[in-house]
Amino acid sequence: MHKPNEIEKEEKAMATLVELTSVFEGIASMRISQIRNQVLIATKFFHELWHIYSQIRVDEKFHFGRSQPQLDIIDKELFIIITAEGGFSGDIDQRLVEVMLKSYDNSKNDVVVVGHHGAVQLAQRGVTFKKYFKLPTNDQSINVTPMTEEVRKYKSTQVFYQEYVSLLVQETRQIPLSAAVKERGAKSSAADELISESNYIFEPSAHAVVDHLENSMMQITLAQVILESKLAQYASRFRAMSAAHEKSEETRTDLHLAYNRARRGVKDERLKEIVNGMRKSGVSV
Repeated sequence: MHKPNEIEKEEKAMATLVELTSVFEGIASMRISQIRNQVLIATKFFHELWHIYSQIRVDEKFHFGRSQPQLDIIDKELFIIITAEGGFSGDIDQRLVEVMLKSYDNSKNDVVVVGHHGAVQLAQRGVTFKKYFKLPTNDQSINVTPMTEEVRKYKSTQVFYQEYVSLLVQETRQIPLSAAVKERGAKSSAADELISESNYIFEPSAHAVVDHLENSMMQITLAQVILESKLAQYASRFRAMSAAHEKSEETRTDLHLAYNRARRGVKDERLKEIVNGMRKSGVSV
């Protein structure tokens, strides 16, 4: 049996863990609320851009901002995987990496990873990646220009990210970037009129304006995907911290009961020693 003072130390350590998990749980809940608002704001702005783009676009194909002929387009598909920066987001990063590896072919794909946790997971599996970006710490003015520059170099791009379904459910998603842009655009209102060179003046050209709009919408889509991933990560962290908080609270309660039993056991042993000592001394009990 453990001594009461040893159990008391364990109980105090567990009480600290209870407080920490409660704090992390509260932070995750607060961040979920903040990020959801940012996603809604970004979605509204994207719809406004898509409305203009749908009026001015020169054909039905999304050209990733490179409708004009460009040289040195890499004949591979780029994989962008968005993961957490740390390891407190449950098992969702591991599941996301496993989904990506099912489609990954070293000869056909290059990988860009966002988030330190994902970089570590890929390195442990022996998968090399071309670029690594830190997951943005802020939720506003996310700079995705370096990523869009990489996207423009490749024939096509697939994005692997985490989707927030509910506070208790987060899923992994795989979607072509062009489809992700169109998916968001499909929710916009229909164009009122066509904008063309016959009724508007474009500088330097209509294609250049379309490229600029496509590049802007691509940046917004990537920023939204990052925000959605962060939302899912915080939800997963909230779930993990809730489970850890509940478990640590149960353990602390068990330790407190064990501490009381140990103290009572020590008192009983001392009482027995006193009674036995009195009997040996001939004192009637």
